[in-house]
Amino acid sequence: MLPHHRREFLKRTVAGGALATFVLSGTKASGRVLGANDRVRIAVAGIHGRGQTHLTGFGGMKDVEIAYLVDPDSRLFASRSDIVKRLAGNTPVCVQDIRRALDDKSLDAVSVVTPNHWHSLMAIWACQAGKDVYVEKPCSHSIFEGRKLVEAARKYDRIVQHGTQRRSDPQWIQLVNDVRSGKYGKLLISYGYASRSRLSIGLKAPQEPPQELDFNLWLGSAPVQPFRTNLVHYNWHWSWDFGDGEIGNMGSHQLDVCRWAMPAGATPTRVVSLGGRFGYQDQGQTPNTQLTMIDFGEAKLILEIRGLVGDQQWKITNEFHTDQGVVRDGKFFATGKSEGVPIENFPPPGAPEQGPRHMRNFVDCVRSRKREDLQAEILEGHRSTLLAHLGNVSYRLGEDVPFHKQTKAFDGDTTFHEAFEDMKHHLADTGHMTLTDSTYRLGRTLEFDAGAEQFVGAPDANQLLSQPYRSPFVVPEHV
Repeated sequence: MLPHHRREFLKRTVAGGALATFVLSGTKASGRVLGANDRVRIAVAGIHGRGQTHLTGFGGMKDVEIAYLVDPDSRLFASRSDIVKRLAGNTPVCVQDIRRALDDKSLDAVSVVTPNHWHSLMAIWACQAGKDVYVEKPCSHSIFEGRKLVEAARKYDRIVQHGTQRRSDPQWIQLVNDVRSGKYGKLLISYGYASRSRLSIGLKAPQEPPQELDFNLWLGSAPVQPFRTNLVHYNWHWSWDFGDGEIGNMGSHQLDVCRWAMPAGATPTRVVSLGGRFGYQDQGQTPNTQLTMIDFGEAKLILEIRGLVGDQQWKITNEFHTDQGVVRDGKFFATGKSEGVPIENFPPPGAPEQGPRHMRNFVDCVRSRKREDLQAEILEGHRSTLLAHLGNVSYRLGEDVPFHKQTKAFDGDTTFHEAFEDMKHHLADTGHMTLTDSTYRLGRTLEFDAGAEQFVGAPDANQLLSQPYRSPFVVPEHV
């Protein structure tokens, strides 16, 4: 007899029109055992933007077969199939619903490249169906979802890789190891920058979705709402129902590096985040300018995001402040020294081209079944993604205050105060804002219990640990 939570899940999925056979096959026994000469058969889910890099990454591996393309928008199928045929020679099966692919017992893995609100649910479904998973960053749309994905990976003994590919970059590996070893002194502040040009998405009227798009499936667990052309396919990032703003987008990479460089066992204890959506009025909800500080006890993490920058002003990198100086821009600047000492093989700024290497690591672990060899195993992915959610919860529970109003949020932290002052200069100069007439969102300072993954003494913040789900697209309490 099925356990209670499986019976309830079966009821929900059948009621919602899902494939009952998928639920029944969702056990760890359904995972296929690969022979030495077998190709890893993978489904790529989400094939519009970032998904194309997964097609070229996995499609270039001789021991991998892209067996399925999955996307609610069937307009993409012909062109994306051509990519697979050109690279690998086979014609993939194209489906709009991931559950059709998961019902195939010969499928080994799923690559999840969907909007954020689908990441954890689709990955959990894949684990339940006996598939391994490569899930793009951020691995979850809430702290609850990330924890449930970790639990599913463990329960069904699945290989789950998180798409923070800097973990597979030899230059980043070396630099982070050097920082953690104390080569440059004791780490005090792990600082990340995730600033790139973000233009207005405008104001678009609701309209009927294209016939080829299953918009109900695209919405998934999110509340029912009208289709807009500035929502599908990319600008969902700036809506709370689907995305997590820049902190959960490009910021996921910098947050991961920031945490990676922390002392072993360091966990977040306190967070405050501030910013706003400045420079234009549109239908976006998330901040285009955000400054977040997370206290880890001995060290602090600061992430800076600016969207009102030109294409030549992007800043996507990390730096490390220690008790002996600063690691910045390829050099180590010792305290009191104006000249920096070059660091050999320092990673260049921007997004590293390590996607294929990271995907290769995933495929190798699918074959070996050695979870410990994953460069970004899902528990690490969850712990880093959690930081983006901390920042967003603080921000969303904040209040709008005038820029000239004094705040205690920076008391005792000179670096964060200086970063805020620099942010104001940026908004005045680059954003052409008159700050005396403007406000920003000052987030709530929140205490966090990392062991329990709960906020301390803040029930309204704990309400944001998860979100309501629309049946049958429900991340279950018991996976």
